[in-house]
Amino acid sequence: METTEPVLLIAGCGDVGSRLGERLAAAGWRVHGLRRQVAALPPSILPLRGDLEAAQCPADWPPGRIDYLVYSAAASRHDEAGYRAAYVEGLRHVLDWLAQHGQRPRRLLFVSSTGVYGQQAGEWVDERSPSEPSGFSGRVLLEAERLALGSGLPASVVRLAGIYGPGREWLLGQVRRGAGIDPQPPLYGNRIHRDDAAELLAFLLEADARGEALADCYLGVDDAPAPLHEVVAWLRGRLGVTGEGAERIGRRAGSKRCSNARARALGWAPCYPSYREGYAALLDEA
Repeated sequence: METTEPVLLIAGCGDVGSRLGERLAAAGWRVHGLRRQVAALPPSILPLRGDLEAAQCPADWPPGRIDYLVYSAAASRHDEAGYRAAYVEGLRHVLDWLAQHGQRPRRLLFVSSTGVYGQQAGEWVDERSPSEPSGFSGRVLLEAERLALGSGLPASVVRLAGIYGPGREWLLGQVRRGAGIDPQPPLYGNRIHRDDAAELLAFLLEADARGEALADCYLGVDDAPAPLHEVVAWLRGRLGVTGEGAERIGRRAGSKRCSNARARALGWAPCYPSYREGYAALLDEA
């Protein structure tokens, strides 16, 4: 007998996907997590071993209906071919596998990145702003977004900012080593705590399940974009780091301030509204 609870497939069920799956499994959803190494999945997520970059459908593909698909892949190779394999070809494979089994999800959420924006001068951007990335990663993600939105399924793109949290402590490591940063010109960055990223995805899925209308794109960011030198100065104070070594903190391309107003208007709010709350929680857990 077919189950009545919503059925979710998370394709590329890594860190954020696992948090999402745990959250919705606790709310009574049936959650399948597709990844290469299923031993890393939490026990509340049904394991589905598969390779998104392979054309062959996983042998244990779940029968019955799939109500929701979250595509949350991560590139294993950081070149253009690797990005295309993970985001474009991988999504195409999953859409093919669904079609092979006669499954038509009620909504597809494609997890993308604010890296699709190429603004350089600290401009405020939202879902309506031009997305003109300068690098291959943003261009490939835009190609994958177009595939998702043109798939024939109701679809929304969720552009997440830089994710930080447990296990994502690159900046903390550099600050602890005394790495320096040039304050001028200010480099505005955007971020979201891992738990808030998962909660936003869960919020959107639950809103759709209640029959609420979703837009085709949302920005997943906290409330407070900030210059990187400000974040570094605050972390130094919390960590008691004094002085500055020869190492420099890398300045990523782009400088923009992303707005989460559309997601907030739907009723979502981050638990960690700025880097201060998020990093304070991370440091308190250490």
